[in-house]
Amino acid sequence: MRIIRPDRARIKLIPAVGLLAIFAFFSLRIAGAADFRFISGPCNFSFPRDHAAHPDCRTEWWYYTGNLRAEDGARYGFQLTFFRMGTVPAFKGKPPSEKQSAWRSDQVFAVHAAISDITSDRFLRFDRMSRAALELAGAREAEGTFKIFVNGCSAAITPANHLLRAKSADFALSLKLIPLKDPAAHGDSGWSIKGECPGEGSCYYSIPRLEVSGNVSVGGREKSVRGTAWMDHEFSTTPLNPRFAGWDWFGLQFSDGSELMVYLMREKNGEHGPISSGTFVDRQGKQVRLFAGDIRLHTLEKWKSPHSGALYPSSWLLEIVPLDLSIRIAPNLADQEMQSPGSTRITYWEGSIRAEGSAGGRTIDGNGYAELAGYAGPVRF
Repeated sequence: MRIIRPDRARIKLIPAVGLLAIFAFFSLRIAGAADFRFISGPCNFSFPRDHAAHPDCRTEWWYYTGNLRAEDGARYGFQLTFFRMGTVPAFKGKPPSEKQSAWRSDQVFAVHAAISDITSDRFLRFDRMSRAALELAGAREAEGTFKIFVNGCSAAITPANHLLRAKSADFALSLKLIPLKDPAAHGDSGWSIKGECPGEGSCYYSIPRLEVSGNVSVGGREKSVRGTAWMDHEFSTTPLNPRFAGWDWFGLQFSDGSELMVYLMREKNGEHGPISSGTFVDRQGKQVRLFAGDIRLHTLEKWKSPHSGALYPSSWLLEIVPLDLSIRIAPNLADQEMQSPGSTRITYWEGSIRAEGSAGGRTIDGNGYAELAGYAGPVRF
């Protein structure tokens, strides 16, 4: 992955509206937790309603990843994630003036996008942010469609499909995703516990398998692609408890039609905490809830980022005891480190992976994505 550094020539060409957006963003402060709803019990999702935004919670994200193949055999992974953060405008508590600024907003949005060009061994990424003003970013519902958008990137969710759009100077994607399974609610009816204190939890569900078709463009060359994708949607209010350094997350789609999500909270000493969890979805869509004692993850190899200097695990043996599942997981590309200097300023590894092993005595293989957070520094979100 390239570290993108602004050069003087490009700085001179930044339009005034871009500078205003940056100024406006940093004039905000992220709202305190007391201003929002805490997640402290089952979420009991209702769809399509809960695909939409939940502004009563402070933080929210819609997360898409997938593995694609072009007609010429080229392989790609992709990530497209939209973040919403509740803010407190500088004017809070003051009487509104007769003339209000067009920049006025209590929401900030960010997008992280990446393409893993597996065939050519390169990783391309970008990130953007804006407050929800002047049609630069936002989330809206109209005529049965929910749309979230940030500076030219968007996800439109209808009962039938999800339409993704993203474009930068280096790559672009235009994809249609059709859900092949119903949403899977994690934890206790969607309540995913992230700590031992009251309110340290989130509402979290996934659509574990979507059929993908569309186009990917890398370096100006567009290709038709097909594949499968994973969608996560999570919203909460409480930030990560400082006892945790971060988390290791895996979303896997197996060749037998089943899927597996594993979410491991990582203590500062490197050990996985007792509130780690997961969900297995069989080929018919039946869910099995997994607890920390059901999951054993062993690091087999490590990779050091030449960009951040962070040392990440890069190969694993994953065992799910009640499923008699044992698989080895490896990245499809070593360098898939996501940096976000233009938005959340969080550095993490988010990449395409493959898996092979056995389940119940049967050979099994698959692919998916992994997210490794907190290795390049504390997660403050």
